[in-house]
Amino acid sequence: MRKKSVYTIDDPLGFKESLLSWGQEHDEVVWLDSNEHRDTYGSFDALLALDGLTALITDSKNAFSDLKEYQSETKDWIFGYLSYDLKNDTENLVSYNDDGLEFPDLYFFQPKKIIRIIGNRVEFLYLNMVANEIMEDFDTLNRSRVLNPGFIADKGVSIKMRIFKDEYFKNVDRILSHIHKGDIYEANFCQEFYAENVSLNPLHSYKALNAISKAPFSTYIKLFDKYILSASPERYLKKIGNKIISQPIKGTAPRSANRTKDEELRINLKNDEKERSENIMIVDLVRNDLSKNAEKGSVTVEELCEVYSFEQVHQMISTISAKIEDDVHAVDLIKDTFPMGSMTGAPKISAMKIIEKLETFKRGVYSGAVGYFTSESDFDFNVVIRSILYNETKQYLSYSVGSAITAKSIPEKEYEECLVKAKAMRKVLEG
Repeated sequence: MRKKSVYTIDDPLGFKESLLSWGQEHDEVVWLDSNEHRDTYGSFDALLALDGLTALITDSKNAFSDLKEYQSETKDWIFGYLSYDLKNDTENLVSYNDDGLEFPDLYFFQPKKIIRIIGNRVEFLYLNMVANEIMEDFDTLNRSRVLNPGFIADKGVSIKMRIFKDEYFKNVDRILSHIHKGDIYEANFCQEFYAENVSLNPLHSYKALNAISKAPFSTYIKLFDKYILSASPERYLKKIGNKIISQPIKGTAPRSANRTKDEELRINLKNDEKERSENIMIVDLVRNDLSKNAEKGSVTVEELCEVYSFEQVHQMISTISAKIEDDVHAVDLIKDTFPMGSMTGAPKISAMKIIEKLETFKRGVYSGAVGYFTSESDFDFNVVIRSILYNETKQYLSYSVGSAITAKSIPEKEYEECLVKAKAMRKVLEG
């Protein structure tokens, strides 16, 4: 059981800055920040979960069954991630590519302490065993103020490419050949950028990335020596009662400092036939995924191919929702839609088989999902993109980017899109 205490704060942004820094002494930390984006389905402005009482750490075999049992038994809030390679648990697939990061395929923990900021209110949701610490923690946070240091990051990380431009072009041509033969009609092809022997300050690097991107699903995760620093703009799946919502992104354009040029880029993306077709293909895939557990006739496209502007890019986003049957387990809703269509392609299984052969790295947490389950079995998960992953023990750092390849794709333009998506991570790491 948890005790809930609510306080009013006069400086939510300052309190938020203090909260993130205050939690760093613990081994298990999840930080979620909406960066003041007003989302129809948002539940908070920021949330900190820390100090695990129990945990589930496993690899792909029977991972979803294990998660289902863990979530059912705890009947409490749990936080963590699902790696892309859990595809091997949902389908007869494998992952043989190079894995420099060596993260577990799945990691969830039950935090002793949850602190949630909503407007000028802060809510403490503490397990009873630590409930007597609420007042002391609030007083500490309310007194302390961590000044936002601005752009502080580790300098001089030497980034390597897992594949070079010529090989990228050849692999895109191979995907186009599969498309022309009718094997698939879209594939999300990704490439890894990495660095070795890196000593990183993860919190400083996360703050720098967040300052540049200000993403609606910004995430900082510390799980002992494993770190996820994410500036994700994309929601994978959310459950509220008997409603589920997915908001896939397909379609990207750069921003411009020139206001007229920037508006032109936004309008061009909105009207781009190729980008719209990418998005609509994935909308159809998501509709099919949601229909597996939806009440008949309840799958609805609430928003189709709307363009939203973020700090680094314009993005084309659609929103699909459905009403689900009462007896469907929350974990099954995720399992039956995982991995998210925006990061695979269509048809999903065929696309995953092809990209597994052509990509040169194990995706792992990248293009998986980060999020939480509530004690009422609701949940909310983002898509792990625009993210830096770091194994402190191995001193290995990685970030990956990709784009959707369709029949109308031009390899050079797809490569340029990848570089646009990688810009913020590279800027943070190279200073």
